[in-house]
Amino acid sequence: MTDAVPDAVPDAVTDAVTDGAAREHAPTTPLSERIEAILLIVDEPIGLVALAAAVGSPVPAVRQTLETLVDDYDGRGSGPRRGFELREVGGGWRLFVREDHDDLVAEFIGGQAPARLSQAALETLAVIAYKQPVTRSQVASIRAVNVDSVVRTLLARGLITELFADAETGAINYGTSDALLQHLGINSLDELPPISPLLDDGADGFDEGTIR
Repeated sequence: MTDAVPDAVPDAVTDAVTDGAAREHAPTTPLSERIEAILLIVDEPIGLVALAAAVGSPVPAVRQTLETLVDDYDGRGSGPRRGFELREVGGGWRLFVREDHDDLVAEFIGGQAPARLSQAALETLAVIAYKQPVTRSQVASIRAVNVDSVVRTLLARGLITELFADAETGAINYGTSDALLQHLGINSLDELPPISPLLDDGADGFDEGTIR
């Protein structure tokens, strides 16, 4: 007579295999390192849920690790205070240069900046000037290309600035700076030439939200 195999045995085997597969595919690097890797490449604040999904960890664990990183960067951990800080702004998290070093960084960037802007940078700058406040995604939609690197270049040159973060999405809205007005030799944006005569149909690429 053959002994019956308990129903629990197959279930136990299945659970063991599943748990083993989960451990096999689990991230092997520390959570703090994975979070730092993502924070280093984002141009806009990243929400807690999106960050947790990116690093493959539960939201509570990511939140706790973020708080630990804030303390670490601020010198409240085992090491010294860093030249950058981690802040929660606009419903998301992002790394920033500490205010103490703003002048140092601005001087360095100014010394590294090329003398001339590329055509892509000029076109992006024009969109921001006439469309501000505007987000990177809106500029990219108008130009039909990725503008991440170009926006970073314009920020580094001090020609545009971050105005505010959208309360719902956390997306940064950009506008032109006083430095641009100085380069153009004008006192305000009202002195920019009308954009309509420069467009094929007077409206292509810009909607009624333009300043002129």
